[in-house]
Amino acid sequence: MKFSPEEIESLSLQFESASPQEIIDWAVKNFCPNLALSSSFQTQSVPLIHMVKEAKPDMRIFFLDTGMHFWDTLFFREHLEQIWNLNIVDLRPDEKWRMVLRHFGHDLPQTDPNLCCFIRKVQPMQKAMDGLGAWITGIRREQTENRAHAKILEYKRDGLLRIAPLLNWTLDEVLDYISANNLPRHPMPLSRYPSIGCKPCTRAIQLGENERAGRWDGQGKTECGLHTEMFNQDIRAEGFKFK
Repeated sequence: MKFSPEEIESLSLQFESASPQEIIDWAVKNFCPNLALSSSFQTQSVPLIHMVKEAKPDMRIFFLDTGMHFWDTLFFREHLEQIWNLNIVDLRPDEKWRMVLRHFGHDLPQTDPNLCCFIRKVQPMQKAMDGLGAWITGIRREQTENRAHAKILEYKRDGLLRIAPLLNWTLDEVLDYISANNLPRHPMPLSRYPSIGCKPCTRAIQLGENERAGRWDGQGKTECGLHTEMFNQDIRAEGFKFK
């Protein structure tokens, strides 16, 4: 079903007081089968996966297999897939980047983290989203300054609707949901890794730091690009910049 920008704006405001499950149920009703969930498979991902599983057990779940994950993340992904019978689709870099990654891939997270994220995350997700009507994501407003200004419903590239059911949740609410439903947890938060990305770009946080302070430390970067203007761009377009 296609909604006008004005309808989406109105619905997004209404959903500010809705529960995540109500938002997910609306998405399933209006966009399946052209609907997917993206997930990084960390502890914070679990409530949304659980809610989506209840609403649509066979929904596709896109996982960015960057080739640089912690083993704990890969094991946790496999564990959830097995116990919940999830329909996970692994997304990998396009074959055209093979030579770049072969020769520069190991150093790319430090030498050009924006290009690295584009190759390993943004472009694979762009390709996977092609033809979809909507995409469910687990971003929350308290995570970053960029996400603080996000909307629950928001049109992105090519008319793709991004849906963020947990946008108003705090980390405490995420953890309370996990405890109340006795859900599995990624092991690394116990070692002060509350937000987990690729291994070269993730460190443990110190007491009092923001939950995402360990991501891209010292690189002037807080987002991979999936939720910035980079996701709306085409690398073939004139004037394209990694930002």
